[in-house]
Amino acid sequence: MSETIIGVVGAGTMGQGIAQVVVASGFTARLYDVADEQLSRAQGKIDKGLSKLVAKEKMSEADKNAALERLNTSTALEALSDCDIILEAAPEQPGLKEKLFRDLSHLSSDAILASNTSSLSLTRLAAVCERPERVVGMHFFNPVPVLKLVEVIRAEQTSDDTVKRIEQLAHDLGKTAVPVGDSPGFAVNRLLVPMINEAAFLVQEGAATPDAVDEAMKLGAAHPMGPLALGDLIGLDVCLAIMEVLQEGFGDPKYRPCPLLKRMVDAGYLGRKSGRGFHIYD
Repeated sequence: MSETIIGVVGAGTMGQGIAQVVVASGFTARLYDVADEQLSRAQGKIDKGLSKLVAKEKMSEADKNAALERLNTSTALEALSDCDIILEAAPEQPGLKEKLFRDLSHLSSDAILASNTSSLSLTRLAAVCERPERVVGMHFFNPVPVLKLVEVIRAEQTSDDTVKRIEQLAHDLGKTAVPVGDSPGFAVNRLLVPMINEAAFLVQEGAATPDAVDEAMKLGAAHPMGPLALGDLIGLDVCLAIMEVLQEGFGDPKYRPCPLLKRMVDAGYLGRKSGRGFHIYD
């Protein structure tokens, strides 16, 4: 078992998924969030996720209990001071992430700081840190315990050693690292989210219902999930934020967010996490 201690910042959907994979892979995880309630919720979901692995005979009950013992939670950022690698999975807000990276840089000058950002500039995040060469992107995909891809994004300042260590960590977590450049949306989201946005335009224009769009893409393009159902899974607020980053980053009108998508986010219809998006969920 590795002695590496991994910090995870943010106990939302992505953070708890990352923390689950970390402890299931034999690492100690320090999970930080500003809210005790969110940490308790994350612990419960991680327990449930590991129990599913036991039920599928992919993990023993003893290994599950050992994994849970490697999970530590705290509302104090200082709890991450002994971490070798810190994976940031906070909300997709540039100001919040920059403050976190500035604080984490002061907290630990030796740790690698990796962001799970889905679209923001790693070069900008690195610029606020004392050791920018130790900043890198490590973009997981939801659901983290299931999907194998990790986009590894090199900022202008990122060192070769930092990239090598993050690629090794991805391997140790059972993931496949794919290197991509520090461009708005990186690779997957630059292709994927505009498709979701265009599907929203179809609904807005009355060209097709959400069910029709999703069924057509499953049957006609062999997608396992339709684009609007996928947007609901990702979170429509996250999709909107990515479109805004693409529009600002490229200045190209083809990245204009669909007005219907904006209205749905304003209404709190965010997808699965709110119970309603383009589809209704229990």
